[in-house]
Amino acid sequence: MSFIKMEEVVEKMNLQVLTPDIDYSGIKVRQTEVNRPALELTGYFDHFADGRIQLIGLVEHSYIDQMKEEDKYRVFDKLFSLDIPAVIFTRELPPDDLILELARRHNLPMFLTKQATSPFMAELLRWLNVRLAPCISIHGVLVDVYGIGLLITGDSGVGKSEAALELIKRGHRLVSDDVVEIRRVSEVTLLGTAPEITKHFIELRGIGIIDVKTLFGVTSVRDSQSIDLEIHLEEWDRNREYDRLGLDENYNEYLGINVICHRVPVRPGRNVAIICESAAANHRQKLMGYNAAQELYKRVQNNFMRRSTGEEEEN
Repeated sequence: MSFIKMEEVVEKMNLQVLTPDIDYSGIKVRQTEVNRPALELTGYFDHFADGRIQLIGLVEHSYIDQMKEEDKYRVFDKLFSLDIPAVIFTRELPPDDLILELARRHNLPMFLTKQATSPFMAELLRWLNVRLAPCISIHGVLVDVYGIGLLITGDSGVGKSEAALELIKRGHRLVSDDVVEIRRVSEVTLLGTAPEITKHFIELRGIGIIDVKTLFGVTSVRDSQSIDLEIHLEEWDRNREYDRLGLDENYNEYLGINVICHRVPVRPGRNVAIICESAAANHRQKLMGYNAAQELYKRVQNNFMRRSTGEEEEN
């Protein structure tokens, strides 16, 4: 099961440590959800979800201030005894001495942020969903073309990296070459990133490794991109039928989500980069409600109907 170290959460969210005497280096966050204790503050712990970071915002803090000392002790002693990785106080509203003392007794780290509760919670959830999402690695190249995440796949040596380099020269942005890490961040969205060790690098056979960010500038790369379309490159086979109209969509499945896939034959004289660029632009046009293949089909059908009607009138 995947996890994030609490140290990463503290660094990413820029949290202030309230319990420096507690070592949180070994604490692991495994849940993508966070919890704002509400009924728990009244002493109701049935159906409490373990493993979630707890957030104390303005509403919770105001309620805590009104609690009697014995009730506060009983509630937080119970809460801190459960399996929770940490407690974060928002809006720079620190806990009182009793809560801090109970946290130390249970060896539970506590943190503070200046941010308001709702935007902080939204950003924390977004980041946790990305980092803890199911992940696979595939052989391919991912490029941002006109805002469309274009995944280029195919056998080794077919020309994926060369096509990506030409796309970069045409103003598009590289996400990853050779290996693409794919995460399912929602029921409909796949997010692609590069492994940290190969980020911003491209391998060109006969040339070697080039640093795209250094050669073409920071606008030529990006760290992540949703995967919207796949172009599968393969050697030209004259005995095989290739789609020439595009009326029917073909898909490849990644982590349970279907991605539209076009199989593009490669042979001398074909500019693969321009084909990929055109495919991305056409996909974007479809998302905006216009399908060129369907438009051509309608024109052919209307022309056929007009001819049929004219022939009937002549007869």
